[in-house]
Amino acid sequence: QVQLVESGGGLVQPGGSLRLSCAASGFIFSVHVMGWFRQAPGKERELVAQIRSGSTAMYVMYADSVKGRFTISRDNAKNTVYLQMNSLKPEDTAVYYCNTVPYRNQWGKGTLVNVSS
Repeated sequence: QVQLVESGGGLVQPGGSLRLSCAASGFIFSVHVMGWFRQAPGKERELVAQIRSGSTAMYVMYADSVKGRFTISRDNAKNTVYLQMNSLKPEDTAVYYCNTVPYRNQWGKGTLVNVSS
């Protein structure tokens, strides 16, 4: 059974940083592209970052809205994908989820990131 467990969200001031983690199980993590998605209130879920099964920087992609501020990484030995978020803005406020890319129908509960002063 696929399980995706996100953690690391919280309340942070504009300009602050957070590091999200996602522990995955129930599938062969190392062969899949992994991504971080987010869903803001009243908006559709969007893909913000993805990383291929290798861990080198050339295999990552970012949405324009987070490029230069967010960094995705993965540890295949721990079946975990991370999202380092710096220079956070109020518009980054959302529930953040991880999933494979393309995504599976099973989603975790997500972790809430609230950027507010």
